[in-house]
Amino acid sequence: MLDQIKLFFDEHMKLPAPEEPLEEKLQIARAALLLEMVTMDDKIEVIEQQTVLALVQQSFSLTLEQATTLFDLAEEQRNQAVDYYQFTSLINKSYSLEQKVELIESLWKVAFVDGDLDMHEEYLVRKIADLLYVPHASFMKAKHRMKVGLES
Repeated sequence: MLDQIKLFFDEHMKLPAPEEPLEEKLQIARAALLLEMVTMDDKIEVIEQQTVLALVQQSFSLTLEQATTLFDLAEEQRNQAVDYYQFTSLINKSYSLEQKVELIESLWKVAFVDGDLDMHEEYLVRKIADLLYVPHASFMKAKHRMKVGLES
């Protein structure tokens, strides 16, 4: 009898799990979109993964250990996601246009880092830019900056 009462309280009176802070959710959203770029051309290359890890570490001033943990959390969220909305809607609510453009630049950087821009990679950057309401001119300038930056 006591076990049944305890079970009832455990199931119905349990406190909700604490929510992740907004900043952590934004970090995961950004990292998940970057990780999506790694898989777009069906070739997961080490240089792309290293670039994402470096971008995450640099963007949020994280240690390598913190960036690796974030990388793993983002990969888990990305695998569970059915679309990009859960990530882009959060970013839309919190990022300025400049921050969104910087994210688009980061996506281009990952796309170009292996020396081969796949059509699926370009599609993903365009799709994310549209979902983030980044103007086409800003999208194209970001592409040019990243392409020229990696060629030099």
